[in-house]
Amino acid sequence: MGVIRMVFRIQPHVRLHEWVAEERGFFVEEGLDHEFDAGFAGGSAGGVSSAGEVPLQVRSGAFEDMQAGRPSDVSCACHWAVNAAATAEHGKMYGKAYSVCPAGIYVAADSELQQPADLAGIEVGVGYHSGSHYSALQALEAFLPREQVTLGFFGRPFDRARLLLQGRARAVNVWGAPAYVLEQRGFRKLVDTTFVMGFLLAAQVDPDDVERYFRALLRAQQEIDLEPHRYTPHWAREMPADLLELVDVRRFGPGERVVPQPYTREMFDRTQGWMREWDLLDVTTPTRYEETVLS
Repeated sequence: MGVIRMVFRIQPHVRLHEWVAEERGFFVEEGLDHEFDAGFAGGSAGGVSSAGEVPLQVRSGAFEDMQAGRPSDVSCACHWAVNAAATAEHGKMYGKAYSVCPAGIYVAADSELQQPADLAGIEVGVGYHSGSHYSALQALEAFLPREQVTLGFFGRPFDRARLLLQGRARAVNVWGAPAYVLEQRGFRKLVDTTFVMGFLLAAQVDPDDVERYFRALLRAQQEIDLEPHRYTPHWAREMPADLLELVDVRRFGPGERVVPQPYTREMFDRTQGWMREWDLLDVTTPTRYEETVLS
């Protein structure tokens, strides 16, 4: 009998790369038998996106999603959450590449909040145990004492964009398509919160398929670098209809950038040290880089 190959499941993460690789046939050319699970981005965390409802404190985010088991062979989240999830044996972190994700804390154009220091004691909307949570802390600790950093956990990125658009939040931290939505609607970036994204691999994934996937992804990055506006219409693939109708995605930027550099042992250790300093997650269990990161 011949070897049975499993379909490689890909979970896009509100970015262009997977869609560009699909359009250009890079996955096929690399011999990757694949399918998309595109349900991550457009959804909402319960109760925060419908008009008239009070924002909820949603105590579930990227880490909890990975802890529960994502239905994909490769998925993406901030490197803090992926680092912690891999440490807790919810998958392996890919160590040969990462991405850099532009992000920011946004406020209304006429907001009285003019400087990052003005956010002292002001609730900033973020996603729990997700990139917006950690990147807000990382950015704001340069401007504020830790005890003055105040966060509200308002679900997923599109939820937070809606809350700001509706005037139901004073400041939110967003990235990718939600950030471009707010910029195009005239909202103002108060402080940049750009951060590193990591890749989480399922425990039983075929290492050869992983390399096929990343070769295709890096080819897509070259395409985006060369002709970004050829591909910005792909943003619409992961946007909810109510926000899509407010904007012209052709005016969006390229979003995050995949970097073919290693996620090193030093990066791994420094990240866990920073998380322990903030008492963010239980990452006190000793772990070896070699057992956690596929390098």
